[in-house]
Amino acid sequence: MKIWADKNAGPGRAYRTFRLLPIRSLAPMTASTDTVSPSRRLALRHLERVARDDAFVGKLSANDADARTRRQARELVAGVTRQRRWLDFVLADAYNGDYDAMEARLRHILRLGLYELEFQSTPTRAVVHEYVELAKQTLRQGAANLANGVLRALDRRDALPQPDTGDRAEDLAVRHSHPTWLVRRWLDRFGPEETVELLEWNNRRPAHHVRVNPLRTTRAEVERWLDEREIVYTRSPHLDTSLRLKRLQPLLQGGLLDEGRVAVQDESAGLVVRLVDAQPGETVLDGCAAPGGKTLAMAAGMEGEGRLLAIDSHEGRLARVQDSAEAHGVADLVETEAADLRAVADRPDPPQADRVLLDVPCSGLGVLAKRADLRWQRDPSDLDDLAALQDDLLDAAARLVRPGGLLVYSTCTIAPEENEQRVDRFLARHVDFTVESAEEFVPKDMVSPSGFLATRPHRHRMDGAFAARLRHVTS
Repeated sequence: MKIWADKNAGPGRAYRTFRLLPIRSLAPMTASTDTVSPSRRLALRHLERVARDDAFVGKLSANDADARTRRQARELVAGVTRQRRWLDFVLADAYNGDYDAMEARLRHILRLGLYELEFQSTPTRAVVHEYVELAKQTLRQGAANLANGVLRALDRRDALPQPDTGDRAEDLAVRHSHPTWLVRRWLDRFGPEETVELLEWNNRRPAHHVRVNPLRTTRAEVERWLDEREIVYTRSPHLDTSLRLKRLQPLLQGGLLDEGRVAVQDESAGLVVRLVDAQPGETVLDGCAAPGGKTLAMAAGMEGEGRLLAIDSHEGRLARVQDSAEAHGVADLVETEAADLRAVADRPDPPQADRVLLDVPCSGLGVLAKRADLRWQRDPSDLDDLAALQDDLLDAAARLVRPGGLLVYSTCTIAPEENEQRVDRFLARHVDFTVESAEEFVPKDMVSPSGFLATRPHRHRMDGAFAARLRHVTS
């Protein structure tokens, strides 16, 4: 038996028991014997990897599958992962047995089938046939019979069951497939109507934002390229170098990303870069630089003049920053160093910068639409652990800002413990720093009463982000 601690379950369901049953590995995809679509088979394989190895939902690879198959499988995996709690609620209601004790592979197959029935326009007959066949091929005939019965029973229902525990947070969390602790926090902070908007936003298929690199092309040239291929896009209402698209694949296939003409970057990240406002000729330091999106954007704004030191503790990810700098035409400006920022600040003669960007590791609660798996990987204790790290990094970054210089602290979370509270604690420890309002640099409706940049996904149609301008004042 395996005991699993369910952090997202309600009262009385803190632990669930699963029986581990022997299962056959997925059979090879062969056109002569396999009647299941390759994308569905690949989706099942990756869902098992996500559950077993905490694999990243968005990083799906398969040497024996073409790009279209991988794309379809990725959409299935992301959708099932987002809607997992709701799917399990519906399936448990339809299953005449202990759903929690069902073997993991069969649960994955049923989730995939129900997801297609409810969230995609796939014909019922095709869905039922393929997932019943997948259960037969990868488990046994009995599992296929069970899958057939459950999926057909759900399809015959006029309406699906709705959670009704009497606890509004619990019911919303189940219906919108989020952890209860998160929903409870958002209800207290935003109220019911805005919380539902945020939950619905997190469950949408995310749009893509790209930044046009002015050192390689112009927005007009990129728009002409998109128009010629009839690719739908819209301009950002906030940044004149950003475009919004539903699909990135054409840009990948067309080489625009590899050639450095555009870069994938959410508008919220672009607003953080605007808040830094790096100028030509300055010394700028990016303290947690990888994967490098903000580094490249700041370097482009410096027009090839000055010095930009990109520091990150992850050597492998930092190497990709240097490669991207070459593609984007800023290699002469960007210097990379694989090091912990705290160790850099502890040196006898640490570097001194005019501007320091500190985009800290955080819970990522502002990017749940793009990171389908992240909602299930966080719990409240993570915020305390991250806050301690963020404080350490802030103290280190402060020692790298020259007198009169600027420190910009940023996150991709909407949790006050990682945002406003960290800045308040920092200012209490560092009386030689003061807050400068973000109002001059970003839209006013994104500026908090304290002068911080604070984007909200459901309000601003971009990632949730936070940033504060902190000036190192001289006596």
